[in-house]
Amino acid sequence: MGFGKGCHLHLIDGSAFIFRAYHALPPLTRKSDGLPIGAVAGFCNMLFKYVEGWNGNDAPTHAAVIFDYSSKTFRNEIYPEYKANRPELPEDLRPQFPLTREATRAFNIACIEREDYEADDIIATLAREAREAGGRVTIISSDKDLMQLVGNGVEMLDAMKNRRIGVDEVVEKFGVKPDKVVDVQALAGDSVDNIPGAPGIGVKTAALLIQEYGDVENLLAHAEEIKQPKRRQTLIDKAEQIRISRKLVELDAHTPMDEKLDDLEVQDPKPEELLTFLAQMEFRTLSKRVAEKLGAEPPVIPEPSAAAPAADAAPLPEQAPIDPEKYERVGDAEALNRWVEVIRERGCVAVDTETTSLDEMVAELVGISLCVEPGQACYIPVGHRAVGGEAADDLFGSDELAEGQMALEEALAILKPVLEDDAILKIGQNMKYDAKIFARHDVAVAPIDDTMLLSYALNAGKHGHGMDVLSERYLDHKPIPIKSLLGSGKAAITFDRVAIGDAVKYAAEDADITLRLWQLFKPQLHRARVTTVYETLERPLVPVLAEMEMNGVLVDRDTLSRMSNAFAQKMAGLEAEIHELAGENFNVGSPKQLGEILFDKMGLEGGKKGKTGAYATGADVLEDLAAEGHALPARVLDWRQLSKLKSTYTDALQEHINPETGRVHTSYVQTGANTGRLASTDPNLQNIPVRTEEGRRIREAFVAPEGKVMLSLDYSQIELRILAHVAGLAEMKQAFRDGLDIHAMTASEMFNVPIEGMDPMVRRQAKAINFGVIYGISGFGLARNLRIPRSEAQGFIDRYFERFPGIKAYMDDTTAFAKEHGYVQTLFGRKIHTPEINSKGPTAGFARRAAINAPIQGAAADVIRRAMIRMPAAIDGLPAKMLLQVHDELLFEVDADAVDPVIARVKEVMEGAAEPAVKLDVPLTVDAGQGANWAEAH
Repeated sequence: MGFGKGCHLHLIDGSAFIFRAYHALPPLTRKSDGLPIGAVAGFCNMLFKYVEGWNGNDAPTHAAVIFDYSSKTFRNEIYPEYKANRPELPEDLRPQFPLTREATRAFNIACIEREDYEADDIIATLAREAREAGGRVTIISSDKDLMQLVGNGVEMLDAMKNRRIGVDEVVEKFGVKPDKVVDVQALAGDSVDNIPGAPGIGVKTAALLIQEYGDVENLLAHAEEIKQPKRRQTLIDKAEQIRISRKLVELDAHTPMDEKLDDLEVQDPKPEELLTFLAQMEFRTLSKRVAEKLGAEPPVIPEPSAAAPAADAAPLPEQAPIDPEKYERVGDAEALNRWVEVIRERGCVAVDTETTSLDEMVAELVGISLCVEPGQACYIPVGHRAVGGEAADDLFGSDELAEGQMALEEALAILKPVLEDDAILKIGQNMKYDAKIFARHDVAVAPIDDTMLLSYALNAGKHGHGMDVLSERYLDHKPIPIKSLLGSGKAAITFDRVAIGDAVKYAAEDADITLRLWQLFKPQLHRARVTTVYETLERPLVPVLAEMEMNGVLVDRDTLSRMSNAFAQKMAGLEAEIHELAGENFNVGSPKQLGEILFDKMGLEGGKKGKTGAYATGADVLEDLAAEGHALPARVLDWRQLSKLKSTYTDALQEHINPETGRVHTSYVQTGANTGRLASTDPNLQNIPVRTEEGRRIREAFVAPEGKVMLSLDYSQIELRILAHVAGLAEMKQAFRDGLDIHAMTASEMFNVPIEGMDPMVRRQAKAINFGVIYGISGFGLARNLRIPRSEAQGFIDRYFERFPGIKAYMDDTTAFAKEHGYVQTLFGRKIHTPEINSKGPTAGFARRAAINAPIQGAAADVIRRAMIRMPAAIDGLPAKMLLQVHDELLFEVDADAVDPVIARVKEVMEGAAEPAVKLDVPLTVDAGQGANWAEAH
């Protein structure tokens, strides 16, 4: 039937379905070939339930499932930082996206996506067309961004809650009718999508302003009339930012479409096609239900082989259900001593702490939870604040302690012998945090097991390793969310203000879940052959990192302040120079204004307008223009770099200086990268730029106390050395043994030029290729790095592979291994899973490059981990502290008169770190430097 009056169009937000399926349902592990299918299974069940409801007066006559084509759209041209804060997709979810498209088609429902546009734009366009044709529209989604479309025959349906969203519900949420939602969103912004909005103006205030002034443009035109000084100044200063925000939130209801409304007519599923797809996915239960519904024979799906179960599909041990109502509140010494007796009988206990902050160096201990068996857990409150005998409901409650708690000193005195007993295993999730909290109270927790690290050793590359993720994935249990206790935003409270009764359920549940995960994961180490990885690279690193983090590194606030001022002055000078080159003043930080100057006024080539008419002015565009000799884009790049250095480092680092120690205490995440590389957070000290003079100067603020020096020891070209070893590159191995300049040697081999008197540019090209090949660089990428034509760059890469055929063989062999086994492995046995290696399209190329690089980068990470684990014993008795690890570098604080013996001891450990596990064909060499600050030492 043609679409017209009386027709009813259903538009399903496919991406929302996928993420609901992934997060709300337990993963149904994997197919027999290892392919993750949990989200696909949930998606198919949701579609089937939806199709089953196609009856009655509200049934659709037309329907479509709408998907996002990719993460990049025309909005990124308007504002490059749009959605930049979004976390990376879980690695086990990425390969499931194309399968959900296949599932939609198998159900015989129209499947629509469009390059350069979001699913919401397509929904807006089809809704408009349907409304204009006289039909009704139901958008099956709860996405607030779609609420601007509600009204005039368009409604929304939150399928998970079976709740309809009309005009009244939109007004309830935003304070305005749907046609004004974009104006409210433009002011309020959105931290999730990185839409800046007007700082300090939330939804309620925005709604009041729009109610008074009608829309954003009229509000900005009358900004001077706003009575509140801060709000008035924000609207004046951030006017352009607000206008950009409005463009970002407004949906494009005129997206170019190939599909017509008539193409979306509802059709019954074709039994053969649908059942074939479900059989391929090995969905036995759903196949039977669908076959029964369609009156067809269910397909025969072989049972999975019992010989080789997937590592994450091990059966759960029989245990009591998780019931937070049954946990015990321990409020006196007698009760705690009973728990201690049980712990000593069991020989192990799961431990968790509750504190007032995520920063272990300032956090106050609020309570301790223990679990001895699944379902048998308790919580010991020691620091909850009271109001009338119970914890406060707001941030400014009483500082008096609530009743029914133990004194902190008494509880720790009873627990200390157990926590320090070598015969009792302490189990935690991210145990380094808890160990540091206890260490600040003179309790040295050991020995430990860590469920986060157990998961990482088993499943790096498959999924995240946070407790909530692991609980839902492996225990089919969603833990109590912390936000339900603390709230969020400005109204959030700290844990000491949580009612003790609620804290018992939350905290004891964490310990209970941790013990269950440990029981599940620990036996799998042997089966997955990663026991050595966990026992030699993960578990023993925890106390080493904890000590480093507590040591911290001394930072000179005055130096940072002077740098911030200098950067501000230099930025001002650059702005003046940019304005002079442009012939007028404009906002250098505005991509829109910059684009107009470069391409409209100056007429530079290469301008590319997005759909909104704004030019793209990202770093890649400016770098290309600068390479052509244009001064203005080069100066803008300089200005942007200084702006980032100032905001990210010289300003922000001052806020991270601990008031008691005068030091910055970073935290290291062992599970931050699939390859084993450590990640530094709060603050991140690994990404301080060192390629520019200004970036290198930031390290001058990291100083040694009086009488001490900073000592830096850095592996020389460790990844190239490992590549030479694993790929069997005879010439490269010999060059490393002979101590030759490896980049000059490569240039000589490739370009047939002598090493003596070599042109530095030729060596630079060889260096770029040497390091680029490790990361699977393309001809396009190398061309951009070297500022040369793509054909010339590709010629370099082709010649490189011809000269060093072992590298190409290594790449091919590694890719083949990954495709067959679903993972790659380092020299030390670390497994990095590659779930997307058999996917198609752009994802496949990324997965292949990651698989090739992982064994090299992972082995380098393993080497420095081994060195760090041995270091405390090696420097014991020497006046030295290990402070930082930055990629291939270790930074120490050493007494000035002990530099030479420390260098000798540290170099010995680092250069021999691979042995005895691995005997490399090339030597590992370490460069040492010293100075009054980090910049001088490096």
